[in-house]
Amino acid sequence: MSAPTLPSFLNMYRELIAAPSVSCLEPQWDISNRQVIELLGLWLSSLDFKVEIQELERQQGKFNLLASIGPEPELVAGQAQASGLLLAGHTDTVPWDEGRWTRNPFTLTEADNRLYGLGSADMKGFFAFVIEAIRDLDFSKMKKPLRILATADEETSMAGARELHRFPNLKPEFAVIGEPTNMVPVRMHKGHTTDCVRITGRSGHSSNPAMGLNAISVMHETLGYLKQLEQDLKDKFHQPAFEVPYPTLNFGHIHGGDAANRICACCELHMDMRPLPGMRIETLHEMLDAHLAPIHQLYPGALEIHAMHEPIPGYECPADAALVKMAEEISGNPAEPANYCTEAPFVDALGCETIVMGPGSIRQAHQPDEFITLAEITPAQQQIRQLVNKICF
Repeated sequence: MSAPTLPSFLNMYRELIAAPSVSCLEPQWDISNRQVIELLGLWLSSLDFKVEIQELERQQGKFNLLASIGPEPELVAGQAQASGLLLAGHTDTVPWDEGRWTRNPFTLTEADNRLYGLGSADMKGFFAFVIEAIRDLDFSKMKKPLRILATADEETSMAGARELHRFPNLKPEFAVIGEPTNMVPVRMHKGHTTDCVRITGRSGHSSNPAMGLNAISVMHETLGYLKQLEQDLKDKFHQPAFEVPYPTLNFGHIHGGDAANRICACCELHMDMRPLPGMRIETLHEMLDAHLAPIHQLYPGALEIHAMHEPIPGYECPADAALVKMAEEISGNPAEPANYCTEAPFVDALGCETIVMGPGSIRQAHQPDEFITLAEITPAQQQIRQLVNKICF
């Protein structure tokens, strides 16, 4: 049986975009990434990569893929020694904004010198860039291994990145996560927490407010204390390298009540906080508890806080790290920080130098009519090929 023919770059892109792989905390939006993983497994197998696919333990129906080629890493006392390059990315996308896209999000559309589609920049398209960059390399001449990692659920819980320990002997020396940075190396970024703040009141007839406890009114007071927390984070922590040089707090979603003539019995706020690199997640939670202590005292038992997913810490790779210098030389750009967060803390835990660098703009991420430009395709492919050549050949 002959090996499958590897599609052209545009056809790979087209097939990746056409395979829905939305991850969302709302079950009605959530979709398995199996189709994307199977495509990548087929294409990488055709290049003689050894492909391993694992269903997540914590998220059934979601999958990670690790593809490897080149010399096996040296084992010392049964432990793999750090060697080679890991090119990593996530296979999921955010949900699409129905009614705001002017074209089908699952059809790759070429127009205005751009490629449009959900995941074109963030970030399924990265895998097409990688495969195109390496498809003509002579792998028999490799000095160090090349691995390609595709993960699940980065856009929600980062469940895939939290299970990298399940790949035995995964010990790269260097790792590049291909989030859209316009091929500018990113060496540090903030972390991320998402919390649900729930106020439970007592319902009753609106004609006598004193007969109940209005959860919306208590939430109004709670928001005042949270605004104080927002200011305290801004005043106490500072990292001038960032465009937004302090930890942020965002009120993303709020809902409560069911009728105008009924005392609201429950109100929920979903919010996120983004700590600077080096900040302890525990510090955020301690400050949050301290600022909301008055609500607990005034309304015993009314306030609950629970995490909507496990927190993601901030990340920093030293400015003088070999990979940072190498990426700066190849890209022609100095390394920068990023306000968003990535899987870098979990990849870095493998023991490798880790940066974020990929084609496309972060300004397109999570946007209707997401796109990459045609002009960036060839330069990005060349830079990825240079990186592989420099480390693995």
